[in-house]
Amino acid sequence: MIGRLWAIAFNTFREAVRDRVLYNLILFALLIVGASVLFGQISLDINRIVLINLGLTAISLFGIIIAIFIGIGLVSKEIEKKTLYTVLAARPVRRWEFIAGKFLGLVMTLMVNAGLMSVGFFAAVLYVSHGLGRADWPLVTAIYFILLQFVLITALALLFSTFSTPIFSSIFAFAIFALGTFAEDLRGFAQMAHGVTRWAMTFASYLVPNFAALNVISQVAHDTPVEPRLVLLNTAYVVVYATAVLTAAVWIFGRRNLK
Repeated sequence: MIGRLWAIAFNTFREAVRDRVLYNLILFALLIVGASVLFGQISLDINRIVLINLGLTAISLFGIIIAIFIGIGLVSKEIEKKTLYTVLAARPVRRWEFIAGKFLGLVMTLMVNAGLMSVGFFAAVLYVSHGLGRADWPLVTAIYFILLQFVLITALALLFSTFSTPIFSSIFAFAIFALGTFAEDLRGFAQMAHGVTRWAMTFASYLVPNFAALNVISQVAHDTPVEPRLVLLNTAYVVVYATAVLTAAVWIFGRRNLK
């Protein structure tokens, strides 16, 4: 089982790395990190704040885009190429192993990409701050939370790819990401509503993934420490949520007629 999972994950990682769009997005993100250094020079008092905000936002945003545009095609491409049935029947590979392997492969890809972009980001921080110290540890926490975002959006993109077309899957994924980004605001609006609307908005605010809780970019940019308790809670939240989404993906994919 482990061997089959690793084979699918490695093949997914290798195919994603070959995608030219991937390199273009990474390059563009690194250019934004570099540009943030130049923008910061306009006001020497806020150059570090500008760098952290733009740099971490670039890592997060472009990672999300990569996760969605690659994730939505993980299943549909195999069906279009007519290779999925061969993989499932001839290997043989169970359907849940296929989903889990694809998920792990894309998460591996995103981790590597985030690592490359983080190297550029910390190089820019080193240039602006003339050194790295203990005060920069919250930046590592912010990047860890960004990686948790990637895990969530990868699971969601993979879920949508099991029952929808790539176009609609991308729309669904971006919509969920947008709603999750404003999940806490949605809860605030729900408190002001009444009756069925209030219950519906409250339910929706807890149903969508809370990407807002995983965004501490502004906090670390202003040198505000992140509580260790929040790290543990966010990690547990992402593990539980991603597991639930992948379970739904396996359930749907297991009942899909692939012939």
